[in-house]
Amino acid sequence: MKKLFLMFSIALFSAGCAGGGNSDSNGSTEQSAADETKTPGTEAYDPKRGEGKFTEVKISDKLDAEMAARGEKVADLKCISCHKLTDEKLVGPGWAGVTKRHTPEWIMNFMTNTDAMIDKDPKVQAMLEICMVRMPNQNLSDGDTRDILEFLRKNDGVK
Repeated sequence: MKKLFLMFSIALFSAGCAGGGNSDSNGSTEQSAADETKTPGTEAYDPKRGEGKFTEVKISDKLDAEMAARGEKVADLKCISCHKLTDEKLVGPGWAGVTKRHTPEWIMNFMTNTDAMIDKDPKVQAMLEICMVRMPNQNLSDGDTRDILEFLRKNDGVK
């Protein structure tokens, strides 16, 4: 039964990853003139920030409980089927300690720009070898992403 469930889970997530998109992760199909002059693959990748639109995320030393509660609801809907709140791997890696290992910018960029991060980040690529399933882009809004980050901070013990 476990093998059947595992095979079904992998098939389900593979189908989710294959979705045909005609736009980037931000929903935009336009390129700026500056982007057109760059040769693909020559941009510098920042392993502390990741790849994406989040360059500076302001967080407080204290937890925003309301934001964390909203983040928990979104995570329950879109994330917890693959991630545990402990360090135990389910389909994807466990979440315990993630806010201690990565910057807020990296975490939010990974949640919103999943495919580019999987393609460029060595830590994500190493985790992909262990988990063997690409995380599908969940099409999270910026607000949902920030709320989930706050929930992750709560999970890591921020009060």
